[in-house]
Parts: sequence; C-alpha cells; structure tokens
Amino acid sequence: MPADPAGAGSSSGPGAGNHLVVIGAGIVGACTALSALDRGLRVTILDPGPPGGEQAASYGNGCWLSHMSVIPPATPGLWRKVPGFLMDPLGPLAIRWSYLPRVLPWLLAYLRSGATEARVLRTAEALRTLLRDGPALHRALAERAGVSGLIRRDGLMYVYPSRAEYEAEALGWRIRRAVGLDWKEIGPEEMRQLQPELDRRYGFGALFEEAGHCTDPGAYVAALVAQAQAEGATLLQATATGFRIERGRLCAVTTGEGEIAADRAVICAGARSRALAAQAGSRVPLETERGYHAVVRGAETGPRIPIMPSDGKMAITATRAGLRVSGQVEIAGLEAAPNWARAGILRDHLKRCFPSLPADLPEDRVSLWMGHRPSMPDGLPCLGHSRATPDVILAFGHGHVGLVGGPRSGQVAAALAAGAKPPIDIAAYDPRRFT
Repeated sequence: MPADPAGAGSSSGPGAGNHLVVIGAGIVGACTALSALDRGLRVTILDPGPPGGEQAASYGNGCWLSHMSVIPPATPGLWRKVPGFLMDPLGPLAIRWSYLPRVLPWLLAYLRSGATEARVLRTAEALRTLLRDGPALHRALAERAGVSGLIRRDGLMYVYPSRAEYEAEALGWRIRRAVGLDWKEIGPEEMRQLQPELDRRYGFGALFEEAGHCTDPGAYVAALVAQAQAEGATLLQATATGFRIERGRLCAVTTGEGEIAADRAVICAGARSRALAAQAGSRVPLETERGYHAVVRGAETGPRIPIMPSDGKMAITATRAGLRVSGQVEIAGLEAAPNWARAGILRDHLKRCFPSLPADLPEDRVSLWMGHRPSMPDGLPCLGHSRATPDVILAFGHGHVGLVGGPRSGQVAAALAAGAKPPIDIAAYDPRRFT
C-alpha cells in the first residue's frame, strides 16, 4: 500500500499534533502502537512486510517470556574464547572471518561490557526493571487481542546433568538472586516427574514458575497489530528511509513511496534500525546476532514445560507448529547467506535430548529458519529520544529479550511520544550512553 503524504498525518504544525508513526510491526512496534492508542494518539504502523511474517525476528524467536533473562551474553573471561569463535563456524557463538574487520569495534565494546561482575550486575539490574512483569503484561495483551490461548504461564526450566554443572555457573545465579529473582531447584526424582521424556543424563534443574512462553509468536504479533487496527491504527506496507526534520521538529517520515506527515515517530525496526537512527542524528552501535531455529512437526515427544539444556544453550519449546529448538549466535551481518548447518546442530541436539524422536527425521517434517536479533554491545536496548529531535524516539536493540521486553518497551516509547513520564526509569537505556 503506498504512503499517503496528505492524509496520514495532518496537523497545525510540526510537533503540534498527535499523529505517531510506528516504524516496525514486530513485537515492540505492536506493543508501542497499542500503548499509544491508550494515550489517545493517532497511530500509523509502517512496515515493508506482513506483521508476524517469517522475515521478522518476532516470528522465529525462542518463544520464551523469560523475565529471568537478565544475564547479558558477555560475562567475565569471555574474551579468552574469541579465538575459538573464529575457528569454529558451528560453535554456539561464531564470528565469520570476512565480517571481523567491520564488527571488531562492536565486539570489543561487547567484551568490555561484561568484563567484571560489577558491570554484569548493573546490566542485570537494568534488565530486571524492563522485564520484571513481562509475562503478566503479555497475558493482558493477549486477552485484549482475543488470543489468550497463545500465552502460557507454565514456567521455564534450565536443565543440567548434575548440581555440579549448575554450581559451575555460580556467577549468573548469584546475580539473578541479587536482583530479586527466585527459582526452585529440581533434583533427579522430580526431574523425571516434570520431564519424563527428557534424556536421563539431565538430573538437575532450575525452575522459574512465574515465567511463560508463547505458542506461536508470529500469530501473536499479527494479532496484536490487527487489534491495533481494530482500535483505529492504520497499517501501511512501505519501507521507512528517513525523516524530514525542520527547526528541530519532525514534519514527516520519508519512505520509498513518498512522505507520511507525522508529529512523532518511534523507530522499532529491529536489526534494521541503525540507519534510521543515524538519519535522526543518533549513531548507535547496533549489530545483528543471527539466530536459528528448527521445528519438528508432528513430534510425539518433547518437554512438558520449555527447557534450556546447559550443554546446548538452546531453548526447546512445544509450539502450535511443532517442537521448536532455537538458539545459536552468529556474527555475520545482515546480508550474508544463512549457514543452515547451524540449524542442523539445533535439530541434532534436540534428538539427543529426546531420544524417542526418530533418528532419521524426514526432511519434510523439519523446517529451518534464520533471523536477526537487534543487539547492542552492552546487552541493553536503546529507549529514548533521538539527538536530532525529541519527536523521534528510539526503541530497539533488545537482543535476546525482545519478546519478553516488548510490552514495557512499548509503554515507554508511547509515553515519550505523548510527552509523558515513562512508567520506569529509562536512564540505563539512553541512546546517548555510547557517545
């Protein structure tokens, strides 16, 4: 659908009206749109693809509503493993040699952000604020959109071969406890009751009973956008290319098909947000962490509640489409071709976790996917005003917590667009922290 420069956002002058353009129809964009409607703003959602489509990170994520995901990817001592990341293209975190010169500044900042326990704790405190009530907020949104069945609150569990392996990750568990998280330790006997089909080599677990998951993230995001449309939002299929800003105020969002007059705009275009942020004067070190998933259709086995095995660092979740295993981090940029062998690793690990799966799964029963996590080097998203104008708001860079962090981030972005005080302290997410 072409942009409508005349009708999409008329006002008495730049910054004087209440028309908000939400750039991106992923989970953050959908939540922003609904929160903006609650504040009485007129909303246009702009995205080149269908909401919840396979092109979006919101479609292919791990499905977890993990309020406990407060430990950033970089932790003390990670720098020692970088040579291995470069040498092993199929490891849990891989960096393509051809992309190393471009990503090196980001990678160095990434390693510095987790160089000490104190730094990791500060990040965990900020993530705890953002994610604290994510599962409950998702439940409310799903009920609003008439898809409450897509959100489950059965808990999430990390599983280990033994207590010793669990205790070997003491730093992460110590920090989770420090920021107020609670969990239940699961021994071998209870593990057999909770996960009877899981390979018996796993004998210890950490269960977060208040967490949840989404059984179809793509359909969920599509439903939220449809609900926003039902409540008065407009959905336009176009690609945002920049902004027309005059005298420090936003006049329009530019697209390949024309301008959309606007009083405010929120950039939540995921891994493709960096160029748009620069157009609004904010140069931020956004990078893509490419992730993969494999889905086994018609699986007659799997976890009763979603799990993450310690020896794979991948989420295993029963979804409407089938048994999904997701994870992997590959640093290779937006344009490089997928390395489908990485998705194959996920599939093979899934079979080791659940031995009753067929050893030779037919290809037509397994679907593979690759997408882009929008990640900042310090593990925190950008939530705040752009440098060029307060009328353009940044809301991207959630890395591994985009799904669970979507509702609160949307509330923050909508509050900033409405000129109101955000519901949480957002100083830790200020985009200006990189300059």
